[in-house]
Amino acid sequence: QWLPFLFQWRFALRRPRFTRTWASWKDPMAETLAIGAEVAGGLKAPAQQNGDAGSQEPSGPGVEPTPESGEQALAATPGPDKRKKRRGATGERIVPPPKKRRAGVSFGDEHFAETSYYFEGGLRKVRPYYFDFQTYCKGRWVGRSLLDVFSTEFRAHPLAYYEAAVRAGRLRLNEERVQDLSIVLKDNDFLRNTVHRHEPPVTAEPVRLLAENEDVVVVDKPSSIPVHPCGRFRHNTVIFILGKEHQLQELHPLHRLDRLTSGVLMFAKTAAVSERIHEQVRDRQLEKEYVCRVEGEFPAEKVTCKEPILVVSYKVGVCRVDPRGKPCETVFQRLSYNGHSSVVRCQPLTGRTHQIRVHLQFLGHPILNDPIYNSVSWGPSRGRGGHISKTDEELLRDLVAEHQAKQSLDVLELCEGDLSSGLTDSTARSSELGKSGLEELAKAAQKMDRAREAAHQDLGTLASAPGDAAEADVVNQETDPLCEECRLVRQDPLPQDLVMFLHALRYKGPDFEYSSPMPAWAQDDWQES
Repeated sequence: QWLPFLFQWRFALRRPRFTRTWASWKDPMAETLAIGAEVAGGLKAPAQQNGDAGSQEPSGPGVEPTPESGEQALAATPGPDKRKKRRGATGERIVPPPKKRRAGVSFGDEHFAETSYYFEGGLRKVRPYYFDFQTYCKGRWVGRSLLDVFSTEFRAHPLAYYEAAVRAGRLRLNEERVQDLSIVLKDNDFLRNTVHRHEPPVTAEPVRLLAENEDVVVVDKPSSIPVHPCGRFRHNTVIFILGKEHQLQELHPLHRLDRLTSGVLMFAKTAAVSERIHEQVRDRQLEKEYVCRVEGEFPAEKVTCKEPILVVSYKVGVCRVDPRGKPCETVFQRLSYNGHSSVVRCQPLTGRTHQIRVHLQFLGHPILNDPIYNSVSWGPSRGRGGHISKTDEELLRDLVAEHQAKQSLDVLELCEGDLSSGLTDSTARSSELGKSGLEELAKAAQKMDRAREAAHQDLGTLASAPGDAAEADVVNQETDPLCEECRLVRQDPLPQDLVMFLHALRYKGPDFEYSSPMPAWAQDDWQES
C-alpha cells in the first residue's frame, strides 16, 4: 500500500523541477519564434482573397528564425534556481541570443523619414537613401562562410563589391564589423548589410481616399504602385504613401491587388476588424467586381471559365491553366466593343493568383496591354486554349529575356540580381571595376559614412532650422561611391506604360459596399493610341 504513496511523493518532488527546466528552454525559443521579417513587422501579408492577388511567396531579405537548432535555447540548467552561464571553448565565437522583437509593429515615422518623394515627368520618384537589410542566419547558411553565401544567394553584386563593403564597414555580424568574408556562420547570427537603395518610379497619380471610418480605410489605388514593401519597392508603396502623406498607420490590408492593377483597396484599422472581414471572405460573403479592356470582340453572352490554374514560378510570378492546378471560377460579361477591343466586367468567385488575367488569356482575349499574359513569349497562340508550344523553363527564360531587354524586369517582380541559372543563362556579374578600383571606392565610402554619421549627430544642434537640415541630409544620401546603381543611366518609363487595363471596381460585403469611378480607358469614347 505504501508503494503508490511513495511514487506520488517522488513525482510531486520532481514535477516543479521539470516545469522550471521546460520554462528555461521555452523562453529563448519563444523569443526566437517571435522574430519576424521587416515586411512582416510592418504588415502581415493577407491570404489571397481576390481574383488578381499577387504572389504570396515572401521576397527580399528578411528574418527567418531557425528554432530547430536552438543552441542557446537548449542550454541545460544545473538546478531549479541557478542558470549556468554558457562559455565557449578557447577561441570559439560566441553568438548572442536573438533579440526579442514586438511582432506586428507597423511602419512608423522613423521609417517614413528615411527619404522623400519628388515628382518628374508624370512619375513619383524616391530619392536614393541608405538602408539596412537585416536577417538572422538561415538554416541553410549554418556552417557556410559569408563568402559562400554572398556568392550563391546574393548575386546582385560581384564578390569584389562585398569585399569593398567589408573594408568600408558596411557589413556587420552581431553588430560588430565584419573583418573577413571567410568567417563561418552559426545559428542565430545576426547580419546587417548597409546598402544605398534606389527604387523604381511609379505613376504620379495620387492615392485617393474613397472612404474612412473607425473600422476601415478605402482607397483608389493607381496602377504601378505595390500595396506594401516588396522587392525594390519600399517608399513607393501604398502603405508608405498613406503613412507619409495621409498620416495613416497601423493598417491591415484586407486583400491584395497586383502592382499593375488599379482600383478599390481596403484596409482595416484594427486586428479585430481585419479578422471579422477575413472571416466573411472565408465564408464567401464578399462580392468582387473588376473591369478590364481585352483584345478583340469578346462574346456578347455571359461567359463562365472554370479552368484550374497552376503557378509556374512564384519567383517570377507567372501562372497558366493546367489540369494539375487549383480549381477556379470567373464570370465574364461584355460591356462594350469599339471595333478593336472590348470592355469586360469580371466577377472572380475564387481568389487565385492572376486568376482574371490567366482566364482571359485562355479564352483568347488577353488584357490589351498585359505585359505578361499578352506577350509574344507565349508563342503564336499566346496561350489561347492552354496551347503553349514550349516548356515552363523555356517560357520563363523568354519572358525574362523580353523584359530584361525592355528594362522592365519590375513587371516580373525581379531585378538583375535575381536572375539565376534556373531562369536564364546569365551568371553572377563581374565588376566593371577592378579590385584596386573598388578599394579606392571603399575608402571614399568610409569617408562618406563618417560624414553621414557626423551629419546625423549635428542635426540635434540644428533645431532652429530642422527643415533645412533634413533636406541637406537627404541630398547627401543621393550618391554613394560603392553603389553600382548610381553609375547607371536608366531611361524612365512613360506614365502610360505603367497602366494595365484591369481595375477593381467594387467590393461588397454583408454590411459595406465600396466602389471607385470607371477608369478613362473603360469609357465608351476611349480611343486606342
